[in-house]
Formats: sequence, C-alpha cells, structure tokens
Amino acid sequence: MKLSAKACRPFFDAVDEKSREMGVAVTVAVVGPEGHLIALERMDGAGFITPDTAIAKAYTVAAFRSMSPRFPDGRVIQQWFKERNPQLMANASVFTNGKIAASGGSHPVFDGNEMIGAYAVSGATSGQDEEIAEYARNKVGWAKTAADDSVADGVKKHINDIYAKVGLDDRKL
Repeated sequence: MKLSAKACRPFFDAVDEKSREMGVAVTVAVVGPEGHLIALERMDGAGFITPDTAIAKAYTVAAFRSMSPRFPDGRVIQQWFKERNPQLMANASVFTNGKIAASGGSHPVFDGNEMIGAYAVSGATSGQDEEIAEYARNKVGWAKTAADDSVADGVKKHINDIYAKVGLDDRKL
C-alpha cells in the first residue's frame, strides 16, 4: 500500500471529529517514508504556524523512524535528544531548514513491515495532539508499528523507560 492524499481523507475527518469534540483547532500533516508531504489540512482557527509544525513533526518521525526502531514516535525522539544532546536537535532543525521538531501527536504508518509514511497533529497541547492522533489512527486502522516485532528487548526497555519519564506509563512497546 502507498499513502495517497485520498487515503488520508478518512484520517483527516477523524482528526477533525475528535478535535471539535475537544474544542481545539489543529493542523494535520501526512508525509511519505522519505518525509515528503502527501497531504495537509488546517482547521479554521488553527494557529498560522501549525502547518509548518505539523509538517516538521511528521518529517521528524519519518526521518528518525527510518533510521532505527529506537524512535517509534515524536515523544521518544524528543526525550532521547533531551537526555543525550539537546543541541543536536536544534542544529538538525537549522540544517534541515526547520524540518525537525519532535512532540506528541506524531507517529509512523506501517503496511506490514514497511514504513509507508508518518503523520502529525499540531495546534493543541502535546498531550491533546497525541489524543487526537491516536483517536484518528485507531478509527482508520493505521498501524504505527511493524507487523513483525524485530525490536530488541534492550531497545524496548529503553523506549518504555522513556514513556514512563514523560508520563506515558500506560504505553508500552
């Protein structure tokens, strides 16, 4: 399967539904596995910077998830850099012309074992972006992990420790 703008419509509709229910206006972006924009939608009332932020968050997940299963979502990427080299994230943002930003509400999309893209929601709090994105992902049935679990136990422990540090104790890899 390849993600297309048309394939994104049900996801965008689910984002719109949940964000309206929560009383927030957001932007949602979907990129291909190489980080190129496939589709973008900004709700009326969403901040003018939210399209750039959503694109950057989705791009970041695509870039880092392509590098390693150690980076399953924006929250893990953000915490990983905070603990190791916060300047590198800022530098990466500069040398990619602002395309690097890590936060909640951003995940890869898998078809079987192939990462076919990534998505991000931006405009509410990081936690609300995450809640909206998870609602939409579950509603349309997009997988955020590969079908075959090939992640080493040590990496899983590391990621689960990061989830606990950022207050997502209920999430496990």
